[in-house]
Amino acid sequence: MNGHIFLEIASVLGLAAILGAVGMMLRQPLIVAFLATGIIAGPSALNLIQSYDQIQLLAHIGISLLLFLVGLKLDLRLMRSTGPVALATGMGQVIFTSLFGFIIVYAMGFSIVGSLYVSVALTFSSTIIIVKLLSDKKEIDSLHGRIAVGFLIVQDIVAILSMIVLLAIGSQGGDGISITNIVLIAGKGFGLLACVGILARYVLPGLTKMLAWNQELLVLFAIAWAVMLASTGEYLGFSKEIGAFLGGVSLASTQYREAIGARLVGLRDFLLLFFFIDLGARLDLVSIGHQISNSIYLSLFVLIGNPLVVMAIMGFMGYRRRTGFMAGLTVAQISEFSLILGALGLSLGHIDAGAMSIITLVGVITICMSTYMIVYSGTLYRWLASPLKLFERKHPYREEETTGVCLVPEVDVLLIGLGNYGSGLAEHLLERKKRIAGVDFNPMALQAWRSRGIPVIFGDVGDPEFLDNLPLDCSAWVVSTVRERELNLTLLHLLKERRYDGKIALAAKDEEEAKDYSARGSHVVLRPFDDASEEAADSLTGAMHLLPEDIDWPLGLREIRIRKGSVFAGQRIGDLNLRAETGISIMAVSRAGRVFLETDPDFRLFPGDRIIAMGEPDALRRAEDMLQQVEDHDTQTLPKRFAMAEVLVGPSSPNLSKSFADIRFRKRYGATVIGIIRGEIRIPMPKPDERLQSGDRLIVLGAPAPIEAIKEMSPL
Repeated sequence: MNGHIFLEIASVLGLAAILGAVGMMLRQPLIVAFLATGIIAGPSALNLIQSYDQIQLLAHIGISLLLFLVGLKLDLRLMRSTGPVALATGMGQVIFTSLFGFIIVYAMGFSIVGSLYVSVALTFSSTIIIVKLLSDKKEIDSLHGRIAVGFLIVQDIVAILSMIVLLAIGSQGGDGISITNIVLIAGKGFGLLACVGILARYVLPGLTKMLAWNQELLVLFAIAWAVMLASTGEYLGFSKEIGAFLGGVSLASTQYREAIGARLVGLRDFLLLFFFIDLGARLDLVSIGHQISNSIYLSLFVLIGNPLVVMAIMGFMGYRRRTGFMAGLTVAQISEFSLILGALGLSLGHIDAGAMSIITLVGVITICMSTYMIVYSGTLYRWLASPLKLFERKHPYREEETTGVCLVPEVDVLLIGLGNYGSGLAEHLLERKKRIAGVDFNPMALQAWRSRGIPVIFGDVGDPEFLDNLPLDCSAWVVSTVRERELNLTLLHLLKERRYDGKIALAAKDEEEAKDYSARGSHVVLRPFDDASEEAADSLTGAMHLLPEDIDWPLGLREIRIRKGSVFAGQRIGDLNLRAETGISIMAVSRAGRVFLETDPDFRLFPGDRIIAMGEPDALRRAEDMLQQVEDHDTQTLPKRFAMAEVLVGPSSPNLSKSFADIRFRKRYGATVIGIIRGEIRIPMPKPDERLQSGDRLIVLGAPAPIEAIKEMSPL
């Protein structure tokens, strides 16, 4: 019998893996694949599943673990940071969907209780799916991403409260609820909350700190704690899911919640597989067939109505229509909570298989459709931007403080993207006395840079109206550190459309992207991965050859890199006077993979060199600080850019019929000929043996002073 069960579960898991791979290729969440697995493995198709009790047990554990992790991730600080908009949109959407959903479902012929269940199930959106999609699109820290996560937390809390109420009603059977029962339920609930609160405040922080010395033991304790509270919740009549949720909440305030959550996510996903398989296997395809038309109507209500109400609320509160649209798309589906709620109602006898079928069908349809809507949200917004003006105030004041003009008369660089690479680039530009303005869609990053006095602007490259809020007229360069090809190409296209006359730099992931950007007009292509990996390889190579495995002496070795722009670049080691200044000695220098072990005082240092220095720890730190100094250029004395001119070769020019090699043009005039216009012919980068003809127009490039002198000679 046990071998039969093992083979049965192995077959179901294999089918789930195959369907999951198909779903991944179709860019669908695994929930859809797992439901399809249950339907195919159930009695309606292959009839693989016979051990319903065992699968149902795993399903219950999976749901409990899901609720535990929801409680563990319940971050009320995030709710405070997103402000009233999360509460307003979350509650507004729940009230709208449940009210109008009830009217629609009741009109379809369902009972009052059935209509209530279905309408409430339509209100919840999947936190798991939305967070995954937003994370994949790098939008989880954007303004609309933070607002969406905020109101999804509101929905999760409403879902938990709904389950508590329904369980309380269900536990009383058909006799209704008396005042005595209400008081008894409330007393047990408050008693459980009080006990958990006391333990969370005085016991759990110290206990988890003690157990954190061993990660496996900490995770084992978390699972045991979740199961114990789940059992307590079931014993008190609230269900094991509610108890597990409280177990998560009680650990949410500890500093180890992220470590616990990270280790349990995989287990949660595996066990939830059995819930969706069990749900799919129990679906009656005959009853589903009768509900297809109703499911389509309700799916359209969720796909269109839910985003509209979020956009209306956010527009009223002063947000731009794009922010409202992007946040609204995240509620265009129902969630795993909806299916759990339906399964709960079915087990309590509140709804029949028909109501459960319609909830499941709406779930499958909306999850499938909304996934594509979120993945292609940028394209959808470009199509709908004009009619969506209805959802935007004339002055969207909520975002005005993060948009606008330059806070300085002129900036050298408008830096788009203040993530890890962008922030590092900004730091180095500031060291070189460059004036920058930053652009990002992460409010936290903007606040961090604003606190340092750097002008920052809220913006998203995916927004067609993005450039309308940027100070292009006072920016010499636009630099994008965004490493998404489509977004960079969109930026390049929009800059050309607006006739931006400055220079453009884009960050590329690989050589193919770099060539594409250059061909389309990017003046400079940044290669973050290549640059970092090359520097890391140089550093590692030097360390392999130079740093000993062990040194039993009160001295240390440290590798110090001579940066580009260093005040010591080009100087001799003897001129640095490092031993007198800091007390360290230079043992060797690594340069481009070659190691110089014998460095005399005349040895010159160049940018990129890696010095292996020996000395006491404090002396090494002083030496590193000294060698890391960047040269302070007087930007006012440097030419801002090369000059270019067109020079005519006259019929009496002494240079006629001479080649550039004969003339020695660069040495004689201090400029370079980069092209010749000869009638209808264009000759780029002429060769040294190219001979001048009367009427030739030379395109010359060089420093401003020589170019002005050449202009005065025209015709040459």
